[in-house]
Amino acid sequence: MLQTPTDQRSRTSAGILLMCLGVASLCVNDALAKTLTAHYSPFQIQFLRNLIALPFAVLIAYRMGGAAALRSHRPLAHLLRGGLWVGATFLFFTSITYMGLAEATALIFVAPLFITALSALMFREHVGWRRWLAVLVGFIGVLIAVRPGTSAFQPVSLLPVATAFVYALLMLSARFVDSRESVWTLLLYMTATGALISLFIVPFIWVPLRGEDLWLFIAIALFGTAGMTMMTQAFRLAPAVVVAPLDYSAIIWATLLGWIFWAEIPDALVFVGAAVIIASGVYVIWREHRAER
Repeated sequence: MLQTPTDQRSRTSAGILLMCLGVASLCVNDALAKTLTAHYSPFQIQFLRNLIALPFAVLIAYRMGGAAALRSHRPLAHLLRGGLWVGATFLFFTSITYMGLAEATALIFVAPLFITALSALMFREHVGWRRWLAVLVGFIGVLIAVRPGTSAFQPVSLLPVATAFVYALLMLSARFVDSRESVWTLLLYMTATGALISLFIVPFIWVPLRGEDLWLFIAIALFGTAGMTMMTQAFRLAPAVVVAPLDYSAIIWATLLGWIFWAEIPDALVFVGAAVIIASGVYVIWREHRAER
């Protein structure tokens, strides 16, 4: 059935709205995690988040993809992705324990540049000189924000950059998943394997839960699951070149939440570095879309 221009505009508008809401939800998820890191290990936080979110992930996968979405044809590929998911989450939750939410979020924006570079190095994809230049400029933006070699440099600021690297590996590992599996299967098994892997670690670092924190764990599971679901659906409704740059709106929410709850105000160079990273990322997204066309 052919779509009319009006139908396509409606889908695109819905995709934009879902992407914005999804990004905001994940920023609330991060703020909740930062609150919980004052009393719990990042492994315990992500274990409980994934465990609580698992029934919702099963329900969403079944609702969106039917019974087929619950079955995996390559479980080991999902186990690999679960390990990368646990690693990326641990690095990021650790980083926001010691640094501002907005600063950590800004440095994670380098992930699309890692994806471009790793695609060329690992899968021999063609990346033109313009995209390589954008990647280089993006990493210059990281140097501006991190400021190695100066008194303002903090080693912990390398953790969000490491998070972006592991996240890039997570995104690229989707190529090892069977092509018959839907994106809802990927989301379901990432949640399930994340809970399974962290289950083997959490007994060694378990801290008894405080009663007042139970609602925080429930909230982090709901906001995290809702955010990922809305962002996934946004890419299904609207062109990637339209919705992908909206991911960078996270810097607005992270800055606002950090200021409200922890009185965090990043300095000017963090925003300058973030602007350089965002500009490079948007350009890479645009060039990749043009290359696909």
